[in-house]
Amino acid sequence: MKKVLITGGAGFIGSHLADELLKKGCHVRALDCLSEQVHGPGRHRPEYLSADVELLTGDVRDPAAVKKALEGVDAVYHFAAAVGVGQSMYEIENYVDVNCRGTAVLLEALVQEPVERLVVASSMSIYGEGRCRTREGIVCDTAARDLEELRNGRWEPRGENGEAVFPVPTPESKPPSIASVYALTKYDQEKVCLVAGRAYNIPTVAMRFFNVYGPRQASSNPYTGVLAIFSARLLNGKAPLIYEDGLQKRDFVNVRDVAAACSLALECEEAAYSAFNVGSGQSCSILEIAGRMGRVFCKEIAPEINGKYRVGDIRHCFADISLAKKVLGYEPRVTLEEGLVELAGWLEGRVAFDRVAEASRELSGRGLTI
Repeated sequence: MKKVLITGGAGFIGSHLADELLKKGCHVRALDCLSEQVHGPGRHRPEYLSADVELLTGDVRDPAAVKKALEGVDAVYHFAAAVGVGQSMYEIENYVDVNCRGTAVLLEALVQEPVERLVVASSMSIYGEGRCRTREGIVCDTAARDLEELRNGRWEPRGENGEAVFPVPTPESKPPSIASVYALTKYDQEKVCLVAGRAYNIPTVAMRFFNVYGPRQASSNPYTGVLAIFSARLLNGKAPLIYEDGLQKRDFVNVRDVAAACSLALECEEAAYSAFNVGSGQSCSILEIAGRMGRVFCKEIAPEINGKYRVGDIRHCFADISLAKKVLGYEPRVTLEEGLVELAGWLEGRVAFDRVAEASRELSGRGLTI
């Protein structure tokens, strides 16, 4: 029986991965600090976490907690992280400390206690703007948005010479373009794991998650995924709050598909020392997703489009998943419609505290919205 450690294993994605690994016959241990922002006050074991998961409550920045968690472990999934683009722009020390120093503490422990496989959660945020093409079909990986253009409500990125460009699926070969503190820390997590893994002969795989959604996501956390945030608004009878004009495109991937992809990365020899996009391979605008959620939740509340830009946000990014399909054998199976129905069913009867207005005031008060 393979013994696997998941840092952040009591969280949204980690707990679904635990379910997947348990089905494969693994012994699963989770190390999680049970952050109040995610889990609420009290640091209680989440009710959704399988009873078969061995939970150790501790911080990935604590060398003693990490050393204990690694005892007898064959493989590690490093999912522990502070998550959220907006919040990262003003809680800079916390994000760097949790994401970068926490990863460093884990890697130093792994140098002493090497494992057969390390899988690290990376993020689509490292790409910044996704890949684009010009009208002539020329690939553009350097599209950007000018601050003055954004102030005037012109949201679309432009090419190097100011030419119009159009979004296309983003492959792993697109160079990073860091637009937020969160993105920088996720890129740091990915690269330091891959560098240290190769140096110490620990086969390492980076999984670049796109917009993950599904049951167990912290709907009361205003810095989590957009679907969870919209859910909290709808459940409280309020309009989903949309920045810019709502036509920005994202790739929404169900958490069960993400867990399946991560499970495949555990034993695929060809995957070692590589990074993979984990998305649905489909794009959807924020405005469209708000409308679809309203219909599924039976709450036809028109979204509130505020016409503002949040510092650190990008316009379009959706995944080219051909590499994950080819190497890992990954195939997303949950359609967006099925996933939204499942999410609505899980949220039925639950209390979701809407803290979106509070988060918006925080960003505005710090000059992080334009």
